[in-house]
Amino acid sequence: MPYLKVETNLEIENKVDFMKKASKLVSSELGKPEQYVMIGIEAKADMFYAGSDAPTAYIELKSIGLPQNKTARLSEALCVFLQEELNIQSNRVYIEFINIDGKLWGWNKSTF
Repeated sequence: MPYLKVETNLEIENKVDFMKKASKLVSSELGKPEQYVMIGIEAKADMFYAGSDAPTAYIELKSIGLPQNKTARLSEALCVFLQEELNIQSNRVYIEFINIDGKLWGWNKSTF
């Protein structure tokens, strides 16, 4: 159910390791089984933020039943993750949180 997409202007050396860590983080923070977590990465994207091409990232986190009262905590966790993994400063990250109705999320020939 949860889908995390990370778009950054940086090269990510070990994408598989990065995605494994991100998957565990999303699963843990949302309390959802990791078997339903999907991670997407778009590295080396042409990105410019605040008048600079310094390291930056745009993140989308979509999930069924994404609780609004958890978005501040999720923002902190995701920013810390990007700081630790890619050395991107938190003031150079935008995060879009999207709560999806289960009937609008398809999987396994049906919807949730």
